[in-house]
Amino acid sequence: MRYEILLAPEAVEDLRALRAYVRGLVLDAIETHLRHEPTKVSRSRIKRLRGLSKPQYRLRIDETRVFYDVSHDAVEVLAIVEKSEAESWLERFGRPE
Repeated sequence: MRYEILLAPEAVEDLRALRAYVRGLVLDAIETHLRHEPTKVSRSRIKRLRGLSKPQYRLRIDETRVFYDVSHDAVEVLAIVEKSEAESWLERFGRPE
């Protein structure tokens, strides 16, 4: 199944703030990993976040983290943050179950 990828306005801003090289890596990883199997958890790449209803998943790309939710036929990218900012972002914007 092919999922539609939607970027939240905040994620678009996050993407624009990245350096061009990192932006390319992130866009490639989103297309590769989230287009067809966004819920396929792996040891190093995709993680289901426990205790949170939003965001549901995290995609790791080197030192960058992509937080996203999956619905029936769409993936909504909520934020793209550096690893060092990921925990504080989750504390501010993560919604407990």
